[in-house]
Amino acid sequence: MMKHYSIIKGKFDNQSMVSDCQKRNGYRLVPKNNVEYDGIMVNQLVIINQSFIEKVLKKKIKRKLDLYLKLIIDTLREGDTSSDAGVTLRNALNDLSRYRDIVEYKYQKYLDEKYISLLLQKIALLEHELKQKLIYMIDKPAMEEEEKSVGGRRR
Repeated sequence: MMKHYSIIKGKFDNQSMVSDCQKRNGYRLVPKNNVEYDGIMVNQLVIINQSFIEKVLKKKIKRKLDLYLKLIIDTLREGDTSSDAGVTLRNALNDLSRYRDIVEYKYQKYLDEKYISLLLQKIALLEHELKQKLIYMIDKPAMEEEEKSVGGRRR
């Protein structure tokens, strides 16, 4: 069994202290390790400072919400009604509902209640827009066929 340790550098001296990482309570994250280097490979990071946890989570949440917003804007600009766009919107809607659950249950102990409620309102708005676009994509071919069957008679 491999032991987990954390290395803590003191404020006033250059000495390092090693402590057991399993006993620490805080926000745990796993770095992507995309860059190769000859240093220590970090498998898991535990953030203990509450203000730093809030900053990291808010940045992470903002990045994720911007990604969903960009997806909605791109689908609105394209006006594409193909099945690929419908599948993309369904996947985004499922992912957004999963992300809402993560925010409610995982991030709630690290962020304040006011920020969580505001965030859930933003997610609900994004879900509503995705649902509206999905309904529009499903109903648009049916509306076009109905217009062709009427044959242009309008009063």
